[in-house]
Amino acid sequence: MTPTQSPGTVRLIMALFFLHPFALGGWLPHIPHVQSKLDLTNAQLALSLLGLPLAFVFISKLGAKIVAQYGAPRVLQVFFPIQAVTVVLPLYAINQVTLFLALLVFGASMTCLNVALNVYAGQLEKAAKKSVMNRCHGFWALGLTVGSFLAAMFTVALSPAVTVLALTASTTVLAIWLARPLPNLRPKNSDTQNATKRRKLRDYPTPLFLIVLFVVSVTMAEGAMANWGAVYMAERLPEGASTAGLAITVFSAFVAFGRFIGDFLKVRMGSTNLARMNVGLAIIGLVILVAPFPPLVSFVGFACIGLGLSVGFPLAVSAAAALEDEHDADNIAFLSIMAVGTNVVAPPIIGLLADNVGISLALAALLPGLCLSFVMARHLTPTPELAKAAPA
Repeated sequence: MTPTQSPGTVRLIMALFFLHPFALGGWLPHIPHVQSKLDLTNAQLALSLLGLPLAFVFISKLGAKIVAQYGAPRVLQVFFPIQAVTVVLPLYAINQVTLFLALLVFGASMTCLNVALNVYAGQLEKAAKKSVMNRCHGFWALGLTVGSFLAAMFTVALSPAVTVLALTASTTVLAIWLARPLPNLRPKNSDTQNATKRRKLRDYPTPLFLIVLFVVSVTMAEGAMANWGAVYMAERLPEGASTAGLAITVFSAFVAFGRFIGDFLKVRMGSTNLARMNVGLAIIGLVILVAPFPPLVSFVGFACIGLGLSVGFPLAVSAAAALEDEHDADNIAFLSIMAVGTNVVAPPIIGLLADNVGISLALAALLPGLCLSFVMARHLTPTPELAKAAPA
């Protein structure tokens, strides 16, 4: 058995997917705290939150070049410590501008890690002919769940900065230790050197754009829930309630659950049927949030949305990586830029709408995009080698 086919390699990359979002999970529950400390309106907060998606847009191509040149394992070992340091910057922001800049720097380190993890998982699927992408992202969502839960609980006794540093320092040491034995699935050669040199849109394959049309609304809704979930619950619950951050925990927990069963369902249902079923469930969950139900029912809505959005991005990444072997890193980077780039538009729109019509109706703006994703799911065609492969 080669290192690529070894179950140990699969377990290592899944563990790294789990550790990556602890930093983000430590930050998200503190968004209402930072908003209150800086006295920001929803619209002002929305503009500051643009730092994360903008970092993704500007850094993803650079991240793809770095991964192509040095290999994903090396990138993981370098950027986990950088992420651990930069995640505390938003907590020390003194105004709207510094919050934006802090999130931009933190987002840059997150982006490089995200590209490295997704490229490695895509290479592993093709090399081992096993479906692992959904479960990798399942561990990512589980890491976000655990990280956000611990951050919400520890903040009661510790300051936000100490809580986040404790989470990221411990997970970074473990991540470096786990990344060291990973085999480099794409050694440095001429193909990888040419893989990121495409400059024009016409250089990309047409199926990639169809995959993008499916995924943009899914990631937009996922980002909206992560950024606005705690704010939504803070407005619905009585003033001073400390459970608003649990909305993020419920949402991310069901994202994790959906991704853990995603590979199993993908093999048996096919990518298109699975995507349509889940996007339909997300639409139902969003309707629950928009409708005037009691606040506690909103947690059911977050659960439905989390489960519904869970497999969208992993399915899209697998489809993009499978299009071309020599351009897998560039395809994933392009997909990520287009998907996350939509969040440059979504946060300010939702923030402006929230200030004028309320956060519940503002979230309703996501419904047309999810309906488009439901239609475009037919373009998530599995590759032949994965269609017959059992989950690893």
